[in-house]
Amino acid sequence: MTVGFAINFWAWALISPLGPLFSPDKSKLGPGAYDTAVGWLPFSDHQPLSASQASLMVAVPVIVGSIGRIPAGALTDKFGGRVMFPIISALTIIPVLVIGFWAQSSFVALLLAGVFLGLGGTSFAVGVPFVNGWFPPERRGMAIGIFGAGMGGTAISALTTVNIFKAHGQSTPFVIVAIALAVYAVIAWFVMRDAPGRVAPTTPLAERLLSTAKLPITWQAGVLYTIGFGGYVAFSVFLPLYLKNAYTLSAADAANKMAGFVIIAVIMRPIGGTLADKLGSIPVLAACFGVVAVCAAIAAGEPPLRGFGTPVFLIMAAALGASSGATFALIAQATEPARVGGVTGLVGAAGGLGGFVPPLVMAYIYSATRSYAIGMWLLAICAALTLVLTLTVIRRTTLEERSI
Repeated sequence: MTVGFAINFWAWALISPLGPLFSPDKSKLGPGAYDTAVGWLPFSDHQPLSASQASLMVAVPVIVGSIGRIPAGALTDKFGGRVMFPIISALTIIPVLVIGFWAQSSFVALLLAGVFLGLGGTSFAVGVPFVNGWFPPERRGMAIGIFGAGMGGTAISALTTVNIFKAHGQSTPFVIVAIALAVYAVIAWFVMRDAPGRVAPTTPLAERLLSTAKLPITWQAGVLYTIGFGGYVAFSVFLPLYLKNAYTLSAADAANKMAGFVIIAVIMRPIGGTLADKLGSIPVLAACFGVVAVCAAIAAGEPPLRGFGTPVFLIMAAALGASSGATFALIAQATEPARVGGVTGLVGAAGGLGGFVPPLVMAYIYSATRSYAIGMWLLAICAALTLVLTLTVIRRTTLEERSI
């Protein structure tokens, strides 16, 4: 499952590393054509994208993959991950190939294809209930954290997409991912099995979604995941553009540094889940959001990367990754197994949407002020408010669930 999740997230994140290539500095451009120092302008009018257009391009798959988690999670409760995971993987092949062979000729076409590329992001809401069914409550945080490490597929994309794109052509990275998805879909169809004793719900989908949305743990975990995983997604899709504009890095250097951010977050996700199993979700989550608030406040000053800037971003990545693992440990401990898919879908949607808005806000702020400081301060404030929520309302909910 972790491998399949990584491949689907690899597909989901294919556009992000290309953002700086599609939005080079206009002052350095000649009439179209490829330039390894500047970028690649695949569009028919050979016009580079603005910062806002590039941000929208990389954000569209995020929002679709986020909203799509709601029905994907509910359908997984109904049909099981053994059916849903290979189907999602197979369907994701279509937009991957469309982008690889056609959509790069038009910004509008790329946006439309990005809508369907969001399918890859829904795989998270399929995998969590599948994994949850195989483990007892006291081990679910660790198990879901290990599965969640598959979000490292975004690091694979960051490390490989730009280099393959430049060296072997604009279609090659998409073809490679399509093949990986096809191989996994076939293997998963024949190998995966749902947990013994899985009970499929019999109530209508809309009724189940409504009742799930009314659970306190759903909206509370949604807030946690909006900041934790949403912050991770926002940085993973926007960091290449951020580093290019704020620190004048090349597309390849920015993608490599983004990969480092992602790898740290991926490593810390199962660690966060394991710590939540052992120490409790509340103290782990509180520590994570406290660290994020401090690091974001420091990053608002755009510290030099060769000084303490790089450690600040990496520590923030660790805290965001650990908080994501701890959030789903909390859900696993406070939700009955038959409803985990529905809760996961809604919470996963909240986290993905949390990653959709910041890139657009950051791009707007940068266009207006030529600085990202306000955006970083907003993240610091949101993390601090989430820390307070964790120590008050969510702590009370957790205590009430344990007393039932």
